[in-house]
Amino acid sequence: MASASDRNPIIIGGLPSQVPDFDPEETKEWLDSLDAAVDERGRERARYLMLRLIERAREKRVAVPEMRSTDYVNTIATKDEPFFPGNEEIERKVLNATRWNAAVMVSRAQRPGIGVGGHIATFASSASLYDVGFNHFFRGKDEGDGGDQIFFQGHASPGIYARAYLLDRLTEQQLDAFRQEKSKAPYGLSSYPHPRLMPDFWEFPTVSMGLGPLGAIYQARMNRYMEARGIADTSKSHVWAYLGDGEMDEPESLGQLSLAAREGLDNLTFVVNCNLQRLDGPVRGNGKIIQELESIFRGAGWNVIKLIWDRSWDPLLAQDRDGILVNKMNSTPDGQFQTYATESGAYIREHFFGGDQRLRAMVENMTDRQIQHLGRGGHDHKKVYAAYAAAKAHKGQPTVILAQTVKGWTLGPNFEGRNATHQMKKLTVDDLKRFRDRLHIPITDAQLENGAPPYYHPGRNSPEIQYMHDQRSAHGGYVPTRVVRAKPLVLPDDKAYAAAKKGSGHQSIATTMAFVRILKDLMRDKEIGKRFVLIAPDEYRTFGMDAFFPSAKIYNPLGQQYEAVDRDLLLAYKESPTGQMLHDGISEAGCTASLIAAGSAYATHGEPLIPVYVFYSMFGFQRTGDQFWQMADQLARGFVLGATAGRTTLTGEGLQHADGHSQLLASTNPGCVAYDPAYGYEIAHIVKDGLRRMYGPTETNEPGEDVFYYLTVYNEPIQHPAEPADVDVEGILKGIHRISQGTSGAIGAQLMASGVAVPWALEAQRILAEEWNVRADVWSATSWNELRREAVEVEEHNLLHPEEEQRVPYVTRKLSGAEGPFVAVSDWMRAVPDQIARWVPGTYTSLGADGFGFADTRGAARRFFHIDAQSIVLATLTELAREGKIDRSALKQAIDRYRLLDVSAADPGAAGGDA
Repeated sequence: MASASDRNPIIIGGLPSQVPDFDPEETKEWLDSLDAAVDERGRERARYLMLRLIERAREKRVAVPEMRSTDYVNTIATKDEPFFPGNEEIERKVLNATRWNAAVMVSRAQRPGIGVGGHIATFASSASLYDVGFNHFFRGKDEGDGGDQIFFQGHASPGIYARAYLLDRLTEQQLDAFRQEKSKAPYGLSSYPHPRLMPDFWEFPTVSMGLGPLGAIYQARMNRYMEARGIADTSKSHVWAYLGDGEMDEPESLGQLSLAAREGLDNLTFVVNCNLQRLDGPVRGNGKIIQELESIFRGAGWNVIKLIWDRSWDPLLAQDRDGILVNKMNSTPDGQFQTYATESGAYIREHFFGGDQRLRAMVENMTDRQIQHLGRGGHDHKKVYAAYAAAKAHKGQPTVILAQTVKGWTLGPNFEGRNATHQMKKLTVDDLKRFRDRLHIPITDAQLENGAPPYYHPGRNSPEIQYMHDQRSAHGGYVPTRVVRAKPLVLPDDKAYAAAKKGSGHQSIATTMAFVRILKDLMRDKEIGKRFVLIAPDEYRTFGMDAFFPSAKIYNPLGQQYEAVDRDLLLAYKESPTGQMLHDGISEAGCTASLIAAGSAYATHGEPLIPVYVFYSMFGFQRTGDQFWQMADQLARGFVLGATAGRTTLTGEGLQHADGHSQLLASTNPGCVAYDPAYGYEIAHIVKDGLRRMYGPTETNEPGEDVFYYLTVYNEPIQHPAEPADVDVEGILKGIHRISQGTSGAIGAQLMASGVAVPWALEAQRILAEEWNVRADVWSATSWNELRREAVEVEEHNLLHPEEEQRVPYVTRKLSGAEGPFVAVSDWMRAVPDQIARWVPGTYTSLGADGFGFADTRGAARRFFHIDAQSIVLATLTELAREGKIDRSALKQAIDRYRLLDVSAADPGAAGGDA
């Protein structure tokens, strides 16, 4: 049997090798020509010819395999660079002033008594990348649309502030309040891009690494979605994401590249600042991160532009007839290039050029200083401009620009290319003098030696500042800028919620289905129906939402180019270029990015969208909790549905699907309003109030509050009662209302339950009355979290205003006069209801599902965690015995009567209910 090398297939690298050769003689002529080129001119020449043939084949639209990586040189040849329309001398002066002020701002923030620090090396390496964008590409919002969406690298924020200062968008007082947001209020500047902290300036929070690139992809896609559905004209908007090469190690950075390529998002450009360093060391010391990223992005279907060398290398590359210089560039690892950035010209001459006579000859007429200043492409305005122009002109694919820079560039030998440069926050007087001289800043030694280094402004009427204003005026205004132009929505009246308030009659439905029915009616509304954006991670059918397929359809920019296997079904899977549903596959991170992009559209594009993101509750706040913080930071709004909630409700799924803690995680997010409703009419009031708070007119006629709603809903079918005539709407919204008052029994008690636990509490109420002479009221705690949040606010007010009449928390007032003890129960861990223990006016105890989930019947699981009706009875009797209202012997009687120590004795409970 022949070995693989003996078989020698025609095509290597993924294409078929069994293609018949219909003209062997012609094939032999081509192969002979290649052999002759190798024999007569050498392998390098033959390689060059092959690459040119591949290039020409692509020009002729001949399908040839994509190369995973190309030589370690600029993608755009010098001869192909476009005319640079800017004034490079002025732009250099502007950039020098920006560099100076960014470094000085951070250095001043490190002064004694403050010491809040900052980062200067990231912007120092990427300054030219931003400056070209500001001067020539970034579109502002002055034309009335959303402009461009720019995801600034978080650690580069000092440079963005420094530029805004030159443009009189920020004052010196504000620069001196960097990272002092409260102590220097209202002048404080946030450490990184935080829209919630600076809502008129920043648009996108990016410093939680990996979320910037993920968010940018889904923002570009949301732009296309909004245009396809006729909600906003986003055709002029371009999304720019500025990223670090170390940041690309985050799974979120690369995880959704294929979506951008698959949907042809040519409105998206990644600019990866490849300064070859992470926070405190090399990214790929033994490798080449640019080559690695090129392979990844090409493989994912992106257009790749490499920007590695500045113009000083052009004459040397023009001499490289044998490819020896390119080979040296290809074979030198990143760790060595980092070293070259810190060494002398003599060192570079010896170690980079000295290994081959042909290389030595290339630089024999260059001084050591000239060799030392052979630069990186990311610092060359003309090269950067060429890359950006090519990216904007490219159609059909997203583009990534891989730009090589030097971390800490221009900051001096103590900073440039050093492993510790990210942590260095203050320049010494000698550092400042060298920095000043390099940037030609007109500041004297005396100014640097006496006190804090001063900021530099060329003057409001200087040519440099006027140039900056003119460039921004020509491109639609200043960036970054966040503008809210959206108007309040006209919200539907009570008719849209009427069906939910009628209850489910004799039918048993899960709260997930109750919500879906409300949503279906809301989507019929002429005013807001089209603004709903349905989002699910490949689970629409699980949540009973396949009913939306025929009408709303699934968004796909290419439409449905196949005949669906379930086309004969009433609820067949249907895709459309104008679809309303985002079916984002098995990617909760992608879905949450869609949620954030849709939820902030009211600001980004001035058109409110109402995202409804439905997911397995375990895989929301637990799996993508960092993104929910990003959502709160970005001031995004919408509804988040933790479906199949509860630790015991999702039978058979086991440990990782059993959510008994997401409500607790939700309580940590100040932007999240979380509810755990039991009945359809509660959901109706919560959704109605959520729409009012987020999208309706406020007292100042502004569109809504900067919050988002989290509802946990279940898959267990129960009968939903009709809304009572005396429904306590305020109680539902504030977090607790009484749903059943005890009518028999001599001894009083209070049962508090949330979500799927409410029926258990009602059953416990019955048992207590019939078997133990206990008269228990049942309360539906729709939000333990909101009750606690309000109580904490009350306590804080009382703490700071002792001279005023002391306020009383809502939960205390609500339960005042109710005869205790109080027993709380839910399908969550006890820490969830325990949040309000401090403010309950009486003896309080809780039951909960603490521990890992497991697969079993619902009844067995609840008996194991001691949260079923019989366990609630025992807990109530225990508290009554502690208060001396019943004899303690009743406790053992109850345990024996209900066999509470025997998990198998429990009623297995209702089965099914996937939706």
